[in-house]
Amino acid sequence: MYYTAPCESPLGNLTFAGDGESLIGLWIDGQKYDRDILKGKDIVQEELPVFAGVRSWLERYFAGEKPEISELPLRVTGSSFRKEVWKILCQIPYGQVITYPELFTAVP
Repeated sequence: MYYTAPCESPLGNLTFAGDGESLIGLWIDGQKYDRDILKGKDIVQEELPVFAGVRSWLERYFAGEKPEISELPLRVTGSSFRKEVWKILCQIPYGQVITYPELFTAVP
């Protein structure tokens, strides 16, 4: 079972999804693939501690701070390749970019 919660942001309205302990998704409402992994199996539950933590992290981020991605309780799903890609993406420092060829060569 998945839980969701709405959140307003400078980017527009967001929706968080979680399993009760971890964040499993975050979407800008109306974007392509909006909440696609949920397949309608979610319950709106705004007051979960995980969502409070995500809101706090985003508030700090949008205030110009640089909170660590490791502060978010992320649960990445999918193939081992996809998990490795996410691990690399989470290591990119603020203000830096990585190209697709660099990402490809970094994946074991």
